[in-house]
Amino acid sequence: MKTIALGSDHAGFSLKEFISSYLKENGYEIVDYGAFSEESVDYPYFARKVANAVAEHSADCGILFCGTGIGVSIAANKVKGIRAALVYNSETAALAKQHNDANIICLGARFIAPYYAQKIVESYLTATFEGGKHQIRLDKIEKDDE
Repeated sequence: MKTIALGSDHAGFSLKEFISSYLKENGYEIVDYGAFSEESVDYPYFARKVANAVAEHSADCGILFCGTGIGVSIAANKVKGIRAALVYNSETAALAKQHNDANIICLGARFIAPYYAQKIVESYLTATFEGGKHQIRLDKIEKDDE
């Protein structure tokens, strides 16, 4: 069973709750790092918590939500070892895993309806990293981080 770390700001709270319920119903273990309401909060705090959990291997992957998905992706990618991808449909979610071995996906709650967010998450969680030339590229990115 995969453990998935979830996080959001106030704008992503409702979509996070929807996806959390969907994941639990499908047998995933969820660790929710907040936010826990629609009261205004700053997304970097929650993005960092999810990114740290994934980087430290206390979660297998993460899903972050904010209004656009952009802010949480920038914040999460500051953590060494994180490959957070802003995704906006099922195809980009699958490719984020297949080609980039993304360990976190980021969704914009103001632009993605719950039904489509569920399909995006399904695509991400069922995709597998293809390795090969994609691993060579990831190795180059990793080397640039040193």
